[in-house]
Order: sequence, then C-alpha cells, then structure tokens
Amino acid sequence: MEHSTIRLTMAQALVRWLAAQMTEIDGQRVPLFAGVFGIFGHGNVTCLSEALEAVQDRLPTWRGQNEQSMALAAVGFAKAKRRRQIMVATSSIGPGALNMVTAAGTAHANRLPVLLIAGDTFTNRLPDPVLQQVEHYGNPSITVNDAFKAVTRYWDRISHPAQILQSLPQAVGAMLDPADCGPAFIALPQDTQELAFDYPAEFFEERLWTIPRPRPDRKSVADAAALLKTAKTPLIISGGGVRYSGAEEAVAKFAAERGIPVVETIAGKGGLTHYHPVHAGPIGIIGSTSANALAAEADVILAIGTRLQDFTTGSWTAFSRDARFISLNAARFDALKHRALAVVGDALEGVAELDAALGGWKAPAGHLPHAQALFKDWDALLDDHQTPTNAPVPTYAQVVNVVNKAAGENDTLISAAGGLPGEVAKGWRVKTPNSFDLEFGFSCMGYEIAAGWGCAMAQSGPGALGGTPIVMLGDGTYMMMNSDIYSTVLSGHKMIVIVCDNGGYAVISRLQQFKGVPGFNNLLKDCRITDKTNPLHVDFAKHAESMGAAARRCESLADLEAALDWAKGNDRTTVISIVTDAYAWVPGDADWDVGVPEVSDRETVNKARESQVEIRSKQRVGI
Repeated sequence: MEHSTIRLTMAQALVRWLAAQMTEIDGQRVPLFAGVFGIFGHGNVTCLSEALEAVQDRLPTWRGQNEQSMALAAVGFAKAKRRRQIMVATSSIGPGALNMVTAAGTAHANRLPVLLIAGDTFTNRLPDPVLQQVEHYGNPSITVNDAFKAVTRYWDRISHPAQILQSLPQAVGAMLDPADCGPAFIALPQDTQELAFDYPAEFFEERLWTIPRPRPDRKSVADAAALLKTAKTPLIISGGGVRYSGAEEAVAKFAAERGIPVVETIAGKGGLTHYHPVHAGPIGIIGSTSANALAAEADVILAIGTRLQDFTTGSWTAFSRDARFISLNAARFDALKHRALAVVGDALEGVAELDAALGGWKAPAGHLPHAQALFKDWDALLDDHQTPTNAPVPTYAQVVNVVNKAAGENDTLISAAGGLPGEVAKGWRVKTPNSFDLEFGFSCMGYEIAAGWGCAMAQSGPGALGGTPIVMLGDGTYMMMNSDIYSTVLSGHKMIVIVCDNGGYAVISRLQQFKGVPGFNNLLKDCRITDKTNPLHVDFAKHAESMGAAARRCESLADLEAALDWAKGNDRTTVISIVTDAYAWVPGDADWDVGVPEVSDRETVNKARESQVEIRSKQRVGI
C-alpha cells in the first residue's frame, strides 16, 4: 500500500506540523500552539519566515522588540494558560538566540512550557565563519545555541530534514509532561531549513494532545495516609503544581473536611482566595506571620506540587527538626527532597486517592480554628501597614493596597523581581483563583511587562479569566526592560503598569545593609554619579507616552486611586508612576541563608556573620 507524501522544505514542514497540533481546554478544542513571537534576522528570515507568513491565519506571528522579552511574554502566556497552551519564540543566530537564554532559564525554573526556535550556522560549514558565529577552535560543532542545553528540558539541532519527524513530537511530549515540563529548544541550521524532503502526509494530520495525569503508587498513598493520621498539627503547603493540575478546589475541599490549614508558596499563591476558610497565608522568606508560625508548629507537612525552594522553606529553618514531610508531586526529583515520604503523581489524582485512604480521620478539632485566628491577626497586621499615613512618601504596602482595591475580580496581578514580590506575596488579597502571577522561581528582572503582554493575549478563549493584567514593578526593573509597552500598543493588548519609583534597587540595598555592608551601588544615591544629593530621576510617564501608552505621574495615594480609575476606562496600555518609600517593608519573613564574609574589618559584617551562623544552626540538613 502506497503512502502519500508532501514535498516541503524543512521549515515549511515544521510550521505546518505546529499548526496541526491541538489540545482541549474546558472541553473545547483549541490550537496547542497559540502563536509565535518572532524577531527575524539572518538564520530565520529567509526560510522560517516564509513558512510562517503562509500560515499566519492559523498560527499568528507577533513581532517583539527584544528576543528576551518576547520569550518572556511566551512564559507569561503559558503561566496564564496554566500550561495548557504554548507559544513559540523564534530568533536569528548569535546574539538574537542568546538573548532568549534568560527567558529559557525563567521557564525552566518555573516548570513552564515554551518552544524556542533559533537559527543556526551551516551544517556543511562551507561559508564559515558566518556573521554572528562564535568559533570554538577545538570543537567546530559548538555554536551559541549549545548554551540552551543548561536551561531547557528538551534540546535538538536539526541537521537533516527528516529529523523533525521524531524531534517535534518529543519536544511536545516533554513540554506537556507534568514531571518534565519546561522549555524545549530546537536549533535550525540555515542550510537545513532550505532543504526539501518528501514528508509522510500523515505527519501533518491534526493531532489532539492531552496532558497526562499519572496516578501515584498505591503503597505510597497508604504510607502517606498512615503518617498523616499520626499528625496533631498537620499543615498543607500548596504549590504551583496544584494550580497547573487544576486541583485548587480539590485541595481546598480536602483541607476543609480534614481540618488542615493551607499555606501557599509563591507559585501556589492564587490557588485559594485570600479569605477562604482554610487559607492561612503565604509561607517562607516573603511569607506571613501566620503561615510561618504554623510551619514551626507542624508535625506532619503535606507538600503538594512544590519544589520546596529556599524562599518557601526559609532555607530549611522554618520547620521543626522532628517534622515529617509527605511530598505529593508529579516529578520524582521534587518528591524525594529532604527525605520526604514521596507520593509521585498528579496533584488532583493524588489528593483524591489520599482522601479515600484516610477514611474518617480528621485533624484535632482546635487546629484549624487556631490557624484561622493566626491568619486574622496577620490580616490585621496587613491593615496596619497598608493604612495611609501622613508620611510624605507612600510605602509599597500602601500602594499595593490601593491597586488591590481597584483591581477587578478577574484582573491578574503580575510581578517578579525587587521589593515588590515580598509586598504583593504578603499584601495582595486574591479575589479570584488564578489571578496572581509572581515569578520568583527565577526572580527575573524584566519578566513583568513582557509577561503582561503574554497574559493579555491569554485573556480570551476557554479557561481565560477575561480581565486586564496589572503589572507592578520597580523603577530599576522598568529601566531594564520596558519595550513591550510598545508591543502591547502595537498589538492592541491592553495592560495597566504601575511603576513604584524608590530610587534604585531598594530591596537588595536592604539586604546589603542588613548583612553589614554600607549602601553601595544599589540606590541611585549610593552609586558613582555626578550629583549624589539630587540624582536624576526618569519621568516614567513621559517615557511610556513616547511608546504610545497613556500615562500619568502620581504624587499621592489619592492621585493613584484616581489614575487607576482613569486607566480602567482607557482603550490601551496605561502606565502610572508613583514615588515610593525605599525603606519601609511589611514584616513576617522567615530566615534566609546567604553568604556573609567569614572575616571582615567591619564590625557590622562580623555581627551579621554571627547571625548567619545562628541561622544555619537551625537548618534541617539531610533529614
């Protein structure tokens, strides 16, 4: 029996295959690849762009302003879609490709799917060295694209047109696997893209992909149930895996019926609404007093869908040395950490099976009310710090509160690096599940505005909240990457951006000085500048206006309230700036292990070293 073939270039075949992949969200069939972010240059403009132009009605291409930021927009899109749809980002060779490495690291650390495609040098090497090629004398097969190997879950270089028959399905399989989920990278040498090949017609048939839900081993579930039944002060840590599994309601129901308080990681925040009866706050270094108190008291901790990063565990100082961990995670690597009782499987399936195995067991009757009392105290402490005062400059906490109150039920808060992550993790009261995106797995400065663009794209179709992304960032991060304000104006994807101007990198200056080092090279006034008494401040509103956004500069919290009301009525991206205090922070933090000099001529550093040694003495090391 003869099989029909279609003769296409490798680039044409790749694009046709991408456009034929489908998935389901809330019962509706949608494209698996929702679109492409692209900046064309030599290496992808002659062949790949020719192929993309031909399918732009089915696989739209959006032009970015910077390769890193467009790939970060793809990360933000994947997070907003809870890993159920994927964007592609493509660049030329050399610096264009390398610009995407940071975004790949962000996706890898956060376990988010993005398909990165970069042009490459020639496999035949006849024109070498080509423009933008970095040569390795002892290994001529290495190109800059090898840098992606450290920050991707799947990596391939297509040296023959037939290779995509095997490579593309494997890339998708890695991106959709809950255990292996992360970015995939494919390098396309320039001479391979142009080659024609007779591809099997079946390769381009529409294919429906589903995300697997691996069920845990029965014995591990039974062992976990037996351990949990011994608990007097149990605690659930809900991570990002709960949200990606769609297990938020199941975890909340399980916790309520069993009388177990739930604290959230940074990636997990937003799985529960702020005032849900079992919610006890964010845990860890930028966590709440309530969650951290419960962590210290807990005898059995059920960690669901979390990789237990140091900001969650307080560098493993937040828990009693005698506490036992049960880790329910789709990834074996994460489930085995710190000698936890590993339950390897999907969060939704795992919670259901653990619930069945527990029978009629419940935590002691007073445990959840105790957690609720701690959380009520925490909420009151937030009110104290968020209430306006007569101070001439508002604090982050006060600004966060004003923005939080103005946000619509379905608006999504986006933040990432600097001082704002601590303030929004603590102080943002989530109104609707999955309306909160704090990228702190990689703490990538520059994620915020780019992710706002990706999130705005994701606010349509099945499973979308339909609100407006609200991006909060500091002046330092704004200066690092802001060009996607222009992208959103061009593409018609509205977001609201709040720039908190506190005169530099304030939170890292706080850490620097807390560990005994004088303020140095972080706040503008502490940098090598011409006028330390009056550093030049950027007019962020005028800058944003120059990129086509609506913009307003605020002098007070009252101005901010009015500006937010105005911004909600605008038809395009709106940027609001407000000067913010660089020294006031909401308390509630856990300990953090960082390197402090063992010897120093500064007494302040020596005292900080003593404190750090004390912190390390409390760590759970290898237990």
